[in-house]
Formats: sequence, structure tokens, C-alpha cells
Amino acid sequence: MLTVKNINQYYGGSHILRDVSLTVQPGQVTVLLGRNGVGKTTLLKCLMGLVPIRSGSIEFEGQPIHQATPYQRARAGIGFVPQGREIFARLTVEENLAMGLAYKSASTPIPPELFELFPVLKQMLQRRGGDLSGGQQQQLAIARALAAKPKLLILDEPTEGIQPSIIKDIGRVIRMLALKGLDGQRVAILLVEQYYDFAQELADDYLVMERGAVIARGAGKDMEANGVRQLVAI
Repeated sequence: MLTVKNINQYYGGSHILRDVSLTVQPGQVTVLLGRNGVGKTTLLKCLMGLVPIRSGSIEFEGQPIHQATPYQRARAGIGFVPQGREIFARLTVEENLAMGLAYKSASTPIPPELFELFPVLKQMLQRRGGDLSGGQQQQLAIARALAAKPKLLILDEPTEGIQPSIIKDIGRVIRMLALKGLDGQRVAILLVEQYYDFAQELADDYLVMERGAVIARGAGKDMEANGVRQLVAI
């Protein structure tokens, strides 16, 4: 689904990403871990075309996309939930969800499956996004990214600042998307996370970054045996 090969990226004279390679498969959750400032968010911005790469390649479904614009990547089937959620505070929940369909026909309805995944949103359709709790805003951000039924979903620290009960709900949704998907299409998931226990519970595969490079990778079931907790401990 997604293949990243040896990408490098710089800010000024600083080498931020160093020969980063990874793959994400349909129906699997690939977890990317690392301490603050190691380049995880920069990597995701490169994947979405928000930051250009200096060298290397990014392929989606076998096609190169590293020169595509962010909206072209979204149209290709990549959904992105940024760190900090970035919902539209003055728009209603319904309007926020409609923004996830911005490149579709104006008559395209909001998929009813979103309300099965996040029932609280159906109860709050006419409430402004800025009036929701942090956990509800995170659910809204994920639902907005899912509105266009992406083939790949990229999430940047979705548990940050979220209460435990909603973290469990988000974990349930991520696992269901990988196993069953939307409309029977299993979704590929790339999850950037600092909450180790949440990441370990969901990971089919994992990668650990340090100083802009991938320093460890393997199967999710081997994370504890491979000492990943110690690698990402602050």
C-alpha cells in the first residue's frame, strides 16, 4: 500500500530525516515510536506532501507520489489526522465532517458508518467543534479523515491529552478499520504514538526512530522481548 525508500529531509542545514524506509500493508497497523523531536511528525508531513523530501521515494499502491500535492495524495486515498486535531472550531460537527468530503460531489452524504464508529458525534451534529471536549474533538478529527473512505489512514499521536475511556474507543476503531475496514475494504494504518501500551496493543509491525533515523523495527508481538519500551522511555 505505502512504500517509503531512503527519504532524506533537511531544515536549513539540519539533517532531519536520514534514509528513512518503511512499508504499510492493507489490514495492518504499523506503529512508529520515538521520543519527542526525533522526526516523526516531519516524516508524516513528508508523506502527505506538506514538506518536500530532498531525496528518496514515496510510493502509494505502486505509484510514485513524492512529487504529488497534498490534495492529490488525499484524492489517491490517504487520510491524515494531524497532531493537535486541527478541527474547525467555529464550524459544527456536521460541517467539519463535510470538510472531509471537500473534493467529492456536493451531494455526497456523510457516511453513516462514521456514527457507528463514533456514536457521540451523531448526538452533537449541530454543536460547534470548539465546544467539544478534547476526546470528542479527536474522534471528530478521525471521523473527518475517514469521511472520504481512505485506503491508508495516518494518525499522529491520537491519544495525546485524551481521557482513558476515549483512548480505548479510539483503539477499538483503529483495530476494526484494519480488520474490517469501511465498506469491506481493509484500511492500512500508520500510527505515530508515544503511549507505549496503546501502541503495543495495536501494532502488527513497529518502527522506532531516533535522531531522524529508524533504529529498530519488527513484529508487534516482539516489542517487549526486543526492548522497545526502553528505547522510547523518556
